Amino acid sequence: MAEEEIYQEEIEDIEDKEEDLPFAKAEVVRLMKQNLDSDKMIRERVKVEMNKFLGDILKQVCQQLNEYPYTTIEYEMLKESTYPYTNIKRINQEKERILLHLNAIKADCDALAMDVQKTLKLKDVVDEDEFTPLSMATQEEDEEIEE
Repeated sequence: MAEEEIYQEEIEDIEDKEEDLPFAKAEVVRLMKQNLDSDKMIRERVKVEMNKFLGDILKQVCQQLNEYPYTTIEYEMLKESTYPYTNIKRINQEKERILLHLNAIKADCDALAMDVQKTLKLKDVVDEDEFTPLSMATQEEDEEIEE
């Protein structure tokens, strides 16, 4: 009898959650099944959370659309507001490209700093044999911050 009560409470909790969902659950599940392999099963919590996630994305896009001063929303505005979601792969590729370029710039700076220290020594200044490349200095600073 206790198991039946627990099961009934779980069903009521699920029904309560369904009322708070932004979209019809059946439509979200149908779309998920269209895009998943046929052998996949979708748990109830995944169905609910996907629905909430889609609702959150819709809210974020609408907030961005609200930033426009115009009373009519045009397609170009929607396209611009959804760009981060529709082009995430391209954005990540651009991020990787920029990081690689920054690392190359760091290496160039390190090489120039070593050249300056080796070739432009002043006679009245005590020699500093310790050259710390920019990338090493950054790592050491990060380690100090972590501690």
